[in-house]
Amino acid sequence: MPGPTADLFADDVLQQPAGREQIGEQSYVLRGLALPWIERILPELRRVLAQSPFRQMVTPGGFTMSAALSSCGDLGWTTDTSGYRYSPVDPRSQQPWPQMPEVLRQLAVQAAAQAGFFDFAPDACLINRYVPGAKMSLHQDKNERRYSEPVASISLGLPAIFLFGGHERSDKPRKVSLFHGDVVVWGGVDRLRFHGVMPIKDGVHPIMGPQRINLTFRTAG
Repeated sequence: MPGPTADLFADDVLQQPAGREQIGEQSYVLRGLALPWIERILPELRRVLAQSPFRQMVTPGGFTMSAALSSCGDLGWTTDTSGYRYSPVDPRSQQPWPQMPEVLRQLAVQAAAQAGFFDFAPDACLINRYVPGAKMSLHQDKNERRYSEPVASISLGLPAIFLFGGHERSDKPRKVSLFHGDVVVWGGVDRLRFHGVMPIKDGVHPIMGPQRINLTFRTAG
């Protein structure tokens, strides 16, 4: 989306069978799992972003993130110079984050189950928008209260190189290519692995346009 509410993407009719690719002891890429859901996902994503548009947040160190962010669910992830945290309200509007669309919740739960994590109950969905050149540095997801729940991450749009590291920042990460419709799930012994995204290369996706949108589901509360 060139703007927060621009209708750049059209309905996606592509479907393909999902394959499960193991990338860690309890970590998997579910290839193409989201493709049959796309026609239901995109209208709900537009609705969420109309209510809470993308914005670029500032880290505690004062750096502006290259990826733009929004959220939906009971809690949304935010960052500013005072720190990283989850909040029940959008700091821009001071209103509750949009409700998590049921279709997104169902897809996240199904993906977690296919990776061996049953009864996943996500209450937060972080939505990141990457334009060419945007990236995400290696980090751990550790603002959540319970590490017993997995993380599920849906990729839409331009391809990305996902960096899946170890439990120390210095561990050399594995490079995993992610494409439109892929879902990554990690948890258990892998829950606190460092991970990130290399700079997105120039391109235009036929459905999503010149961007990658990533939806990451967690149990935060």
